[in-house]
Amino acid sequence: MLAIAGGKGGCGKTTTALGLARGFAALGAHPLVVDADLDMPDLHHRAGVDRTPGLAAASERDRPADVAQRAARFPGIEVLPAGDADGSTAGSVVDRLHRSPSPVLLDCPAGAGPDAAVPLRAADRSVIVSTPAEQSLRDAAKSAAMARQLQAPPAAVVLVRSDGRVDPTPLLDCSRVVHIPELSKPPLETEESASRYLSCAKTLSKRNV
Repeated sequence: MLAIAGGKGGCGKTTTALGLARGFAALGAHPLVVDADLDMPDLHHRAGVDRTPGLAAASERDRPADVAQRAARFPGIEVLPAGDADGSTAGSVVDRLHRSPSPVLLDCPAGAGPDAAVPLRAADRSVIVSTPAEQSLRDAAKSAAMARQLQAPPAAVVLVRSDGRVDPTPLLDCSRVVHIPELSKPPLETEESASRYLSCAKTLSKRNV
């Protein structure tokens, strides 16, 4: 289970979660993307699915993934929106998703606060998302530090709107870095970004996360 984390809202966590899920789907897996960001839940909007059923409905099932919705925009991906869940419900659901035989990606709240700790505590590894801006990287470093404390060490760093000149390795202490360049279209609509997310998914698959 992978937690997609970052220091700032709007840094590209949800896009990265969907981009990596597309990569896993292209590899033949059947990924599930879960919106664990209860303050700014927009995964359903990005994926083109209904806001409900979500985590609250999933908490009432033996298999939470049974209420997930197929993302019509992204074949092979299932989405579990946040819906109207509260923090305790979200924690219960993500803990139980360890039973899923498919890759599970948790779209985390921004920052390094208690809400972000819930999905990070359930995850096996994390993917840290940032822009190349200094402040964004410093905030991402706090997320990376918390991920390590919660036994979900970063398996990769995704730098969005990056021309590749900034190396975040010294600050984030993670050697696997994926640069997503500034593009004329939204990242999920370009072959360029798809190929980079696919490459990252291949690496993550080899690490069994």
